[in-house]
Amino acid sequence: MSLKIRLTRGGAKKRPYYRIVVADARAPRDGRFIDKVGSYDPMKSKDDPSRVVLEAEKIQDWLTKGAQPTDRVLRFLDAAGLAKRPARNNPNKAKPGEKATERAENKAKMAELKAAVVEVGGSAE
Repeated sequence: MSLKIRLTRGGAKKRPYYRIVVADARAPRDGRFIDKVGSYDPMKSKDDPSRVVLEAEKIQDWLTKGAQPTDRVLRFLDAAGLAKRPARNNPNKAKPGEKATERAENKAKMAELKAAVVEVGGSAE
């Protein structure tokens, strides 16, 4: 049985509130869980200390038992100093896609053609 430390959503519509829980990886997001280890209220300001509340001892205990935190929970644990989150690097994310590259090439060709027409003495239009 693989364990996850993850968020479960609560709160009203458009007013989210999350509990940080330890659950079986196969259980539904808002379904059965084993232990509640914290809470996260995204509606509070970022500098509010009660925005993310963690029970450090319980979390350390579950981590030693092999529970794997999800990406979002790992961010919270890293900020609290309970776990280390490795840096990510995706150099391909900044590259434009095929269509954008094709449009840029077509635009450059049209600019060259207009420049050539103006040199010859014709109209650019």
